[in-house]
This record gives sequence, structure tokens and C-alpha cells, in this order.
Amino acid sequence: MVPRGKALQALKDWLRTVTRDQRWCIVINADPDAMGAAAALKRIMAARTRVDIYRINEITRPDNLAFMRYLHTDSAPWKEEYLEQYTHFAIVDGQPHHHKNFSGIPFSVIVDHHPPKPEEYADLDLRLVDIRPQAGATCTIFCEYLRGLGLRPSPRLATAMLLGIRTDTALFERSGGKNDFDAYQWLSARSDPMLLRRITRSEYLRSWLPLFSRAFRNLSECRGTGFHAWVGDVQNADLLVAIADFFTRVHGLRWIAVSGLVQKETVVVIFRGDGTRDIGRLADACFHDVGSAGGHRSLGRAEFPVSAVPEGETCLNFILNRLHKRKLRPKKDPLAKPAPADREK
Repeated sequence: MVPRGKALQALKDWLRTVTRDQRWCIVINADPDAMGAAAALKRIMAARTRVDIYRINEITRPDNLAFMRYLHTDSAPWKEEYLEQYTHFAIVDGQPHHHKNFSGIPFSVIVDHHPPKPEEYADLDLRLVDIRPQAGATCTIFCEYLRGLGLRPSPRLATAMLLGIRTDTALFERSGGKNDFDAYQWLSARSDPMLLRRITRSEYLRSWLPLFSRAFRNLSECRGTGFHAWVGDVQNADLLVAIADFFTRVHGLRWIAVSGLVQKETVVVIFRGDGTRDIGRLADACFHDVGSAGGHRSLGRAEFPVSAVPEGETCLNFILNRLHKRKLRPKKDPLAKPAPADREK
């Protein structure tokens, strides 16, 4: 980890080692913060060498598809055979142990804002490591880099980085400090407001609308203060997240659990709340023994295999029984590890 005061000098020292004959590859788990940070790193390196960006995940959320379309932040799907085509690799908004598809990639640059685990990448020949858990977004770190190097981002790059901070901090409702806010202000003055509006309003796919209707019809009260909506069969959990986020805008609705069966294999329950009830603890209490469950005070998630549902019982009844009857575990007990949310935030 690099102290903030020394981070810029460490970046400059590393840049002096980057040469034209090197072929660099940035590998990310694509979400707005990762895409914005990768684009910023490519901008920083552009005058020195060739850089390509690859992603290990599929992008399906409409806002992230709009992000790529309007901001020209295209990234190709990563394939293991690409290892031989590049001499150097970087990872931003992530660390090698965060996903199995990162394993085997000889990263020499890591820039991230998640808690570090140095023991997980002790065998790598790292030339630049800047990990700041206190930062609300990786784009905040790259904003500092751009400013320190005297590089002015294009309106598209500024908009991409702005959306990265906006997404990871949930507009400063979930996280973020003074440095994040300063970066947000600096990028706002250089971003494209029209592109920002287009992307932030691209929340839903037309094919989702019948499933929204199903969620409305299946809405039922739960535990006196909340609601549950069963959506049924879905292709991925993005739809469940979109529906749950939509319900948070309904006046008087304190918390919501939206559930569905993803590709007929995995039951996913998305929790959202206004903070009056600890939704992460509720998710943990209801489903920790059958899968991964947990989260934060205002958002949570549970995932478990459909095989965990007893024979003869429907997924809906299984979920409702647990939502209504399970008691919270004492706070002194460690919560179950939260389900790995889709990195497309």
C-alpha cells in the first residue's frame, strides 16, 4: 500500500519504466468504477505504450451497456490464451484474489479501494501497488493521478470516472469522504451533462417490463413493516436488483425483498431498505444456513441452490416462511459471508 502523499511519486517512478516495446493489458471485473479507472489508466499510459482493456464478466445491465455505448469504454471478454499476447498486466478496482478468472495472470500493477490481502499476491512481481480502503471509489485515486500529472480528461473520460464514483459511493449515501467529494466536483466541471443523463436514465430493458408487472402482482406484506415480491424464473439477477431498487422509491415502504430463480439453478433474494432495519442482518438470519447471505444496513443479498428447497415445497413458500419466522442472530456472532454481488453495480 502506498501512503497518499507518496502515491503520485510512486506512479511517476513506475511510468518511467513503461516503454514503447511493452504490450500492456488491463483486466477488470467490469462495473462503472472499474471501467472508468481502466480508461483513466489507459489515458495515463497512452503516450508511452499500447494498452488494451479486457473484462472477465458479461455486461448485461442496461445502464452499464449505455455506459459502454456512450462513453466509448469498450472492453473485450478476457480469454486465457491472451496471456501470450501481452508482456505486462494491470488490475484496477480489484485484486487478484477477487475472482477465479484473475488467477494465473502475472499482474505488475494493482490500484484498488477494497481491503488489501497482500498474502494473496505475494508471489507477483509488483511494480505499482496503490490500495486505499478509505477511498470510496478507485476513480477517486485516478482523479488524483490525472490532476497530479497535469492531464486534463476528455468529457467522456471525466463522465466515466464521475459515474464510477457516483456508483460505488451510491451518491455518497453508502460511502465516500472528502477526497471522493473533491474528485466528484473536479470531474463534474469537466464531464458531459447530456451523456450523464442518458446513462443514468438507462435503467431498464423493455423485455423486463412484464416481469416488473409480475413483481407488482405478487407483492405481499412481510414482518409488518416490509414487503416481498416473487418474480419467478429470470435469466440473471440484474432484473431482481432493478426491481428492488425501484421499490425503494415508493413512499412509506421501509424495506423490500425481491426474489427469483436464476437460470433454474440458483435462488437469489435481493434486499433493500431505508436504514430503519438492518437489512444485511435480516438476509443473514433468513438464509445463512442454506447459502451465502449478508450485506449492509440498507442493502443485502442471499443466494442458495434450488436444491436447498425441501422436496414438495415451492421456492416461494420456502422464502416466505423464512422471511416471516427466522430470528436475527446475535450481533456478537459473525455474520455469514455476503453473497458475491454482481460487480455490475
